[in-house]
Amino acid sequence: MKGMYWRSSPRSVGYYLAFGIFSLFVLYLVETYKEEKTQSHSEEKLEASRLALRAFQEIKKIQVERGKEIRSEFDPSNSGLIGEFFTPVTSNLGVLRAKQISMNPNFAALILEDLFRGGVRRGDTIAIAFSGSFPALNICVYSAAKVLDLKVVSISSLSSSQWGANDPGLLWADMERELEKRNILPYRSIALSLGGVEDRALGIPKEGIMLLEKAALRNTLPLVVSNSYSQSLEERRRLYESVLPISQYKAYINVGGGTVSVGTQSGSREFSPGLNLKPPVSSRSRDSVMRDFSEKGVPVLHLVSIETLARENGFPTSFSKIPMPGEGKIFKTLEYHLWLVLLGLASLLVMLYVFFRTDSFLEEDKDQSL
Repeated sequence: MKGMYWRSSPRSVGYYLAFGIFSLFVLYLVETYKEEKTQSHSEEKLEASRLALRAFQEIKKIQVERGKEIRSEFDPSNSGLIGEFFTPVTSNLGVLRAKQISMNPNFAALILEDLFRGGVRRGDTIAIAFSGSFPALNICVYSAAKVLDLKVVSISSLSSSQWGANDPGLLWADMERELEKRNILPYRSIALSLGGVEDRALGIPKEGIMLLEKAALRNTLPLVVSNSYSQSLEERRRLYESVLPISQYKAYINVGGGTVSVGTQSGSREFSPGLNLKPPVSSRSRDSVMRDFSEKGVPVLHLVSIETLARENGFPTSFSKIPMPGEGKIFKTLEYHLWLVLLGLASLLVMLYVFFRTDSFLEEDKDQSL
């Protein structure tokens, strides 16, 4: 009765062992000998990263000229782009690790890739909302835009969270002006806002607000002044639409957590970090500039959750010097050799075929001898 359901194989254990070893050997070959494949737009990506690095170095040069002390315990890459724990123009809490990870010029390549994926092409016009909290990422955005010869309409917040561009003497608007004056990046914001809570610097002391207003004057840019969140939102809409109708922009880039740009914290989380081609299915948050653009069919690039973006794209999350341009999966990836995979599969199938064929012959010989 037992033989009707199961019959022992006449083959020795050594055969199964040999087949197992050969299978592991095929797996080893496929996993070890991969092909390095250059990703699309690699030349433009490398150019954007190199430009961002040059801008980083220029800001550091400015900091040294100002006598700024660069403290390695907070700025391990010695970038000069990490701000202070607290100054009179600090708007809210910040995550030091995120600021440190952002000191990577290869984010410019990632931004360029996402712009291409969103359908942006050379010479198009894009809208940007900059926070003072991530000056390195702001530089990377401008670097990608320059490589693609984009027309840029940007609005920048003057204040910053902890560890961002919160030095009253060198805010992001000042960095932007200096980089434009030194012919490194050809862009300037069309307007500035106080930033912070409700884009009105709520919680920042009077001393800080005076410093922010003074920064707007020395940068000779209009300052968005509002009495409420909704008024600030309408003013930002008006500024963008003074150049183009919102639906005619080819992309909207948000850097950081600017309140009016992203809405509430829940509004920011409704959009995924990175490229968003469609608006969220539903929303319980306040209206925001980012949602306005998205609902009109404009791709949104949401630069938040920096550590997540770094890990997903093969960027380091801890480093003692600024990474060199060209590092990361967005430049080159390791892919399987298709011919090696097919050859390994074919070899295993042949071995299985031989195994079952010879096994059936052995069974026939065994039955005949009985």
